[in-house]
Amino acid sequence: MSFNPANKIQDLQYFGEFGGVNPSISDSSTYTFLSAKTMFDTFEGNADGCYLYSRHSSPSNLYLGEALAAMEGTETATVTASGMGAITAIIMQLCQAGDHVVSARTIYGGTYAFLKNFAPKFNINTSFVDITNLQTVEDAITTKTKILYCEAVSNPLLEVANIKALSKLAKKHHLTLVVDNTFSPLTISAAKLGADIVIHSLTKFINGSSDTVGGVICGTKELINNLRNVNDGACMLLGATMDSLRAASILKNLRTLHIRMKQHSHNAAYLAQKFEEIGLKTVYPGLASHKSHELFKSMMNVEYGFGGMLTIDVGNIETANALMELMQQRNLGYLAVSLGFYKTLFSAPGTSTSSEIPEDEQQQMGLSDGLIRFSIGLDDDIERTYEMMRQCMIDLNIMVPSESSIVI
Repeated sequence: MSFNPANKIQDLQYFGEFGGVNPSISDSSTYTFLSAKTMFDTFEGNADGCYLYSRHSSPSNLYLGEALAAMEGTETATVTASGMGAITAIIMQLCQAGDHVVSARTIYGGTYAFLKNFAPKFNINTSFVDITNLQTVEDAITTKTKILYCEAVSNPLLEVANIKALSKLAKKHHLTLVVDNTFSPLTISAAKLGADIVIHSLTKFINGSSDTVGGVICGTKELINNLRNVNDGACMLLGATMDSLRAASILKNLRTLHIRMKQHSHNAAYLAQKFEEIGLKTVYPGLASHKSHELFKSMMNVEYGFGGMLTIDVGNIETANALMELMQQRNLGYLAVSLGFYKTLFSAPGTSTSSEIPEDEQQQMGLSDGLIRFSIGLDDDIERTYEMMRQCMIDLNIMVPSESSIVI
């Protein structure tokens, strides 16, 4: 039987405390015990099914974690208060002073800032490499390396990691492969491809409503138990705990992810093709012109498409800003960071989500100041959306109108 993440999600069944079709929300920070011994055993990690304190775990958080583990095909998962809560916890859990990380160079700016500027305070250092060049990756590995870190589809340049090849490399050198799958939930099943740990910012596509911040770490039961350990667990001691009400909300939204991702992908593929046809420098994994198009095809769950993220380059930041402002004025989306919303979101990463990366390093990785990152929304009439976007470009002299131009 083929791996189908959506079916894994829909097979979950939780009954509420009073028989509700939604599980009851555990709106409690602490939990009572019928005996002092059980409390002791729970603190020692030897009382399955018992709860001691919501920073450790709660029923609502466990429900969401189980659903996300089913989606990614891992043994279990633990949720955190933010995507960065998941990223920082897993790095601090796996690394000790003197250890080394090999990371993709094109990653979310917050992740880059943590690895480049914060982790060295604990004598944890990182080499940033072109993750698409396997020889470069291997050359960066040292005897101190503990983690190989990448994003399945990178933020913001949409580079695609060869997860199978990176997994082989990690195993060869006894490393832990950590894959951030925020840009490609359901479209890529990173654990199936060999990732040891899969993380997400739940804030984005998985929640889909731009009303909640959250994160998740998906992995083995041993790993998750270690993260929750009261003595030395990073999730327990760093305190990035998700609120139970937020967990319940995300779980409800997760149930429609398989529907939403198909529409995000359909709309993004349509716009990417149209943008490329009119001569815009367009990057989208679903385009044959993308350097990793065939690699993505070999890894993807076909029914969910190539994802909802694309970029165009309009040459300079002034033009990029003018275009984004005009598109917002004409109700084509929002000039905002983040992704996965029902409306299209657009931003210039060099001055927003990747601003933590120094300009010279942005240039080295190919991040130009005219780049616009789009998270394509759930528009029902994507043809109309395209025509309106094209008209914005015509009005700003970004492109010359053809005889068949439609003025909206």
